[in-house]
Amino acid sequence: MIELFNIIVLILSSILFLYFYVKSVSPAELEKKIGEIAYPKCKTYRIIAGAFEGITVINYVIYFFYPLSLGIPLVFPWPWLFSILIGLLILIPSFYLMIIGMKDAGRETLEPRKEHTLYGGIYETIRHPQAIGEAFVWFPIALFLNSPFLALYSFLWIPIFYIMCLAEERDLVVRYGTPYLEYRERVGFLIPKRAK
Repeated sequence: MIELFNIIVLILSSILFLYFYVKSVSPAELEKKIGEIAYPKCKTYRIIAGAFEGITVINYVIYFFYPLSLGIPLVFPWPWLFSILIGLLILIPSFYLMIIGMKDAGRETLEPRKEHTLYGGIYETIRHPQAIGEAFVWFPIALFLNSPFLALYSFLWIPIFYIMCLAEERDLVVRYGTPYLEYRERVGFLIPKRAK
């Protein structure tokens, strides 16, 4: 019973994370409807999204103790230490992208602010470093827990973060206009652009 309940909560939390995060990256669009209160409202949406993301991490851990019988092996066929090493190889660059992205985005990472300007730093190379890093962090969690099911489930985070990036892009065009369109031409979406 715990196994099934955990999977249901995992799926619902993942969907609700996507829903609230998409809402949190749309302050300029929301401002057209409700005024400047849109920015604090989007901060609240971001906090709610973060809570659901935290719940999914808890669901991953609970799955380790209460796996659902799905016909998938409970553990990988290699030693657990190998899973941990692969996880670290993915985690280090993923965390690097997230941390550098958070540093260069500043307070905007958690709190959309109307007066914020376009970012510099790593954002001059790639437009969504935090999303790339965060999308791949789920694989190390699954590997540390030595779970093939969680590794497969982690693939769902790639389209989730892709959808979030698309939603954010739409709002950034509304928010910054032509400067953002020029920035998009110059800087790669998820992969750095080659210099022309």
